[in-house]
Amino acid sequence: MRAAFEIPPDVVALCDYERLAGARLDPMVGAWLEGGAADGLSHAANLSAWGQIALEGRLLADLRGASTALSLLGMELAHPLLLAPVAYHHLAHPGGEAETALGAAAGEAVFSFSTLASTPLAEFGAEARGPWWFQLYWQHRREDSLALIRAAEAAGAGAILLTADAAVKLRNTEARIGFRLPEGVRAVNIAGFAQAPVREQPGRSPAFLGALETAPRWQDIAWLRGATRLPLILKGVSSPRDALLAAEAGFDAIVVSNHGGRALDTLPATARLLPRIADALQGRLPILADGGIRRGSDVVKALALGATAVMIGRPQLHALSVGGARGVAHMLSILRAELEVAMAQTGCASLKAISPDLIWRD
Repeated sequence: MRAAFEIPPDVVALCDYERLAGARLDPMVGAWLEGGAADGLSHAANLSAWGQIALEGRLLADLRGASTALSLLGMELAHPLLLAPVAYHHLAHPGGEAETALGAAAGEAVFSFSTLASTPLAEFGAEARGPWWFQLYWQHRREDSLALIRAAEAAGAGAILLTADAAVKLRNTEARIGFRLPEGVRAVNIAGFAQAPVREQPGRSPAFLGALETAPRWQDIAWLRGATRLPLILKGVSSPRDALLAAEAGFDAIVVSNHGGRALDTLPATARLLPRIADALQGRLPILADGGIRRGSDVVKALALGATAVMIGRPQLHALSVGGARGVAHMLSILRAELEVAMAQTGCASLKAISPDLIWRD
């Protein structure tokens, strides 16, 4: 019998980790992890859109000294692969977020620690070995948001990543299976925080009650900007207009994302969002992107469409559930090797050489 968290020799692509995770994870956890909003159209589109983009191969380029290195928000990174914030890592591995972060450090990737993590911030910070960011979900009381920021700063976070696209949700897959967190797994860093009061009124359904009353607005960003000296990143941008507002509000970077297809169904795929948002920003801010990236060639396409770097979401839990920290590091090494092959085949010796010209136009 294969030992727990041992990487099988036939795992050579991210889809292999996904397949094995599907057999290993509890069906309720699988429904939570793989499900999208409503009919899952945006989730499916995220995956298919990258495959519908073709690259132009190039020959005889000078690839001596080729590198995937980049500078991002004051950091010198080995490659443009970052781990997106994902909740409740203990659902995939008893080591939780600390185990994932260990794999991220081994794979030279920035880790993103979620507000909905199942590991205490201080405990995580004491164990973290590589660079990491704190993903902030705005809390009902401003003082609770500030408490999270201060805890993240004290624990060693390198940036604050505000996710602003998930105040409300409608996920049929979770509802059908009756998803609930198992005993011992919870969002420990917000335990005891006040929740928004629900006051029923005529003409207002539950979606308009509670969290939306205190969800962050553009006028709140000045307070957030003044609350920390860490770089601020806005995650969940799916509109060129919001990208411009983010630049004006003082964010240091944005993440183009439809929340992995888990927020509003029928939002465009990330691959479709990227070029319009990049065109609107004209280089004013670094653009990160997540949603459906499963191959190194997808990374090249994302960078050609205007991204500076990409974030990997679900695959980190697939790899974590199969191989623990080693699985996460291996998953990143697979993507990095595929990225290098795609760069070589398109004649790019550096990330800066990746341009819109690489996209094949029929």
